[in-house]
Amino acid sequence: MSCTRPKTLFPIVNKPLLQWIFERLVKNNIKEAILAVNLQTEFYIKRQKIPKNGLRIKYSIDPPKTPLGTAGPVKKAQKLLGNSESFLVLNGDIFENANYNEIIEEHKKNQALATIALCKVEDPSRYGVAELADDNRITRFIEKPTKGTAPTNLINAGIYVLSPEIFPLIPKGKKISMEREIFPKLAQQGKLFGHVIHGLWIDIGKPEEYLQTNKIILDTLTKTHKIRKTGKLEIKKPVALDKGVSIGEKSVIGPYAILGKNVTIGKNVHISDTVIFPDAQIDDYAIINGAIVGEGAVIGKKVQISKGCIVADQAKIRDNITLPEEAAVCPAKEVSENILKSKIIY
Repeated sequence: MSCTRPKTLFPIVNKPLLQWIFERLVKNNIKEAILAVNLQTEFYIKRQKIPKNGLRIKYSIDPPKTPLGTAGPVKKAQKLLGNSESFLVLNGDIFENANYNEIIEEHKKNQALATIALCKVEDPSRYGVAELADDNRITRFIEKPTKGTAPTNLINAGIYVLSPEIFPLIPKGKKISMEREIFPKLAQQGKLFGHVIHGLWIDIGKPEEYLQTNKIILDTLTKTHKIRKTGKLEIKKPVALDKGVSIGEKSVIGPYAILGKNVTIGKNVHISDTVIFPDAQIDDYAIINGAIVGEGAVIGKKVQISKGCIVADQAKIRDNITLPEEAAVCPAKEVSENILKSKIIY
């Protein structure tokens, strides 16, 4: 998705994904989290001032010129993690409600070097795929197999428990893939185990999946929201309206409209199946359906934004513009003429 912020800070029903992660960690009685990030992501996270709910937060920063992949940051955090206990690793772009304690207990019971949470999906070709034996040992691990060749539909859910014996297997200061270089070797050695999870699991890496996550969570919430009415308007539930939202008369909001803090909506605006980040401004007679609108974006009068579109942070769409399905406008870009075909607008 074409916003400047890291995915882990994308709002899910007006709450950053990282805040949902913190809350699940606390619910699972985990006391400390180490965030393996680059300097830019650290800046964005600290600026967001996410509630920690008693969780102790430390940072392990990737070197700016040498990204370390998915395994390198684990090695770099070794001093913070220590060498005495197993530890939990979570991908920052997954929304799930797994029981972490169950995975940790399974890891200990099997005396595993690594345990991967696994879940079933229809198309496993986008992910790492595991072949599981009766004793939950992973006999084969294949990262992103060609479509139609995956041995199972059990995929890496982005949740691991690792023992400190993993550290010597990861070269220091190099870009290493946990999924392509470490897990396949552990599977061959019989040291990799799987734990199948059930329930909610969504990778928010694609816009449609991000929107779907918001819809699922919105369906579970029953909170009422105060809005400042400036005349007659129609709210089609479910919706989520954050603090400071202003909506003009004769506008129709929802269903599945999520408006962030201080979003301003003009008159006769129609918004549905859409997430709008904080401080965006939507002018009169605009129609937005099935889109993502970034922080501080400005949408002009009579603009039509179609399904699958992304308007990134601080972008500006001039009056009377139509964006076709799945068009993407990059951060701070101004669009002053109609776009006829779906494309990325730099």
